[in-house]
Amino acid sequence: MLRVLGRRLKVASFGARELSVSATSQDHHHQTVKSVTVVGSGLMGAGIAQVAAQTGHKVWLVDVDTKVLKKAEDGIRSSLQRIAKRQYADDPKAGEKFIHEASSRISYSTDAIESSKSSDLVIEAIIEKMGPKQELFARLDASAPKSTIFASNTSSLSITEIASVTQRKDRFGGLHFFNPVPIMKLVEVIRTADTSDCTITSLMDFSKALQKQPIACSDTPGFVVNRLLIPYMAEAVRLLERGDASARDIDTAMKLGAGYPMGPIELLDYVGLDTTKHILDAWSKKTPSDPLFQPIELLNKLVKEGKYGKKTKEGFYKYE
Repeated sequence: MLRVLGRRLKVASFGARELSVSATSQDHHHQTVKSVTVVGSGLMGAGIAQVAAQTGHKVWLVDVDTKVLKKAEDGIRSSLQRIAKRQYADDPKAGEKFIHEASSRISYSTDAIESSKSSDLVIEAIIEKMGPKQELFARLDASAPKSTIFASNTSSLSITEIASVTQRKDRFGGLHFFNPVPIMKLVEVIRTADTSDCTITSLMDFSKALQKQPIACSDTPGFVVNRLLIPYMAEAVRLLERGDASARDIDTAMKLGAGYPMGPIELLDYVGLDTTKHILDAWSKKTPSDPLFQPIELLNKLVKEGKYGKKTKEGFYKYE
């Protein structure tokens, strides 16, 4: 989700390796992903396409909107230029070669069905709503090769529910990347009750090929990071709502007392109050008896007022 958490995420890597081994120890014949279709060219989709192209994969980046696709293409080129400038400061020609080769591996398209026919893996990174995701995968399931693996980049929805509309539940998993994708090292690889060992191995290996650190997790709400992060931020708002401490003091306490790089209220403004409310609402609807996911009046009030955080210049704090 956030770059600021990057240093904190490393602590999960040892346990994740143990979990991934146990999940795939029986599998010896898995598929190596060489080509990938990424559906959705927003920040996440474009980032996934970029890192896949940088690491030698053939990529199709798909979106229904050609203007959004053009914006993604320009953004990827700018990102590659920044990387080249940093990594090849003493060798500009090598930098130009890096940009050219990575860029040439990405094709841009508005036809997900056609692109999926040539892909070993399809990653969905569209709007965070169940309906559109299921509709997309139902269409792709009818046209993509039976060997093609499907994955969703959802951060909060059930992989099992998304996969339920397909006939390849054994070849369906979650690949949850974090923003900004070119920088953040973590990928949560999500396994449903139907996901095969072979598929998990392919997704773990693909993540490693992107030079990421994958961790394995079952299909539980929020997976690992958001399952810990969202209730933590929500409880901070409840503290504030009750008048137990000010927003500034809550943030100072967690930065100086727990060593966090950013306090929970600041983090909420960074993530987006609307995004956090959307996730909490979905989890509350699914498990209404869980007190961790109960709606928060103060959060709902700010969202209703259009105060989403940094992106609207005001949330719990005001920004210039």
